[in-house]
Amino acid sequence: MRITLLAAALTLPFAAPLSAALAPGAKAPDFTTQAAIAGKAFTLNLRSQLRKGPVVLYFFPAAFTGGCNAEAKAFADSVDQFKAAGATVIGMSADPIGKLQAFSNEHCAGRFAVASAGPRVIQGFDVALNRPTGADGKAPTMTTRTSYVIGRDGRIAFVHSDMNPADHVRTTLAAVRGLAAPR
Repeated sequence: MRITLLAAALTLPFAAPLSAALAPGAKAPDFTTQAAIAGKAFTLNLRSQLRKGPVVLYFFPAAFTGGCNAEAKAFADSVDQFKAAGATVIGMSADPIGKLQAFSNEHCAGRFAVASAGPRVIQGFDVALNRPTGADGKAPTMTTRTSYVIGRDGRIAFVHSDMNPADHVRTTLAAVRGLAAPR
């Protein structure tokens, strides 16, 4: 018992949060940042995107890593289904815009925007990934793998927070389709 408690206590500081603080019904923080689609940079504003319909805002830890590459491809392969349901897909990470320009071409296939999330956006959406510090004493800035479906009213309609990328597309697409269904 003592060993189990000690092991659990030692792993807690390194564990990533499993759920986001923004619950369904919460107002999504508005932001403006640099984004890229098909390698071309532009300024993206969440409020402007919401005028077109619901937004799937999916945060991923780092471009050009195995899980993030697979997740981007899965969203790219399904983007037509999201569009048919009236939603816009936007990927978000703490990566700089130059890296995201290349990522938007290579792994997003130019099918949707990826945007650079600065500290204010990361804090506002509660997606900071707690990481051990490096030799320089700084923790690398990364985000959790958290997908938000934001309704046209700017409110969080659905949250999926799981470091495994497997279900993010399926669950967010179902949530978007649920928004369009008559109530």
